[in-house]
Amino acid sequence: MLQPFTRIVTRRLSATGLAVLLGITAILSLAMPQPAVAQASPFLTGATALESNILAWLTPIAVILVMVLGGMAMANRISWGWCFGAILGIAIAFGAPQIVTWVRGMFGV
Repeated sequence: MLQPFTRIVTRRLSATGLAVLLGITAILSLAMPQPAVAQASPFLTGATALESNILAWLTPIAVILVMVLGGMAMANRISWGWCFGAILGIAIAFGAPQIVTWVRGMFGV
């Protein structure tokens, strides 16, 4: 009784049988649903849009502020130290991404 079973198990697959088996495997693998690719976070997308929007609004305001500070310092209404400090603060605020990239490059992070 065990002999017919071993004959079925040990029987070799012919070339056409192998081709049919590979074809069925390929069709089944194509019919299977593919895993979803991870997408960008909606929070990150919104935060990036907000950052670029705020930057677009603050750029002309910063230019006007620098002109007003320079005029006030030339008219001797404020100290030149306050004027230079405000200009340095604006440069640091607007250049923060480049400064972070530069510092990370210095330390190899």
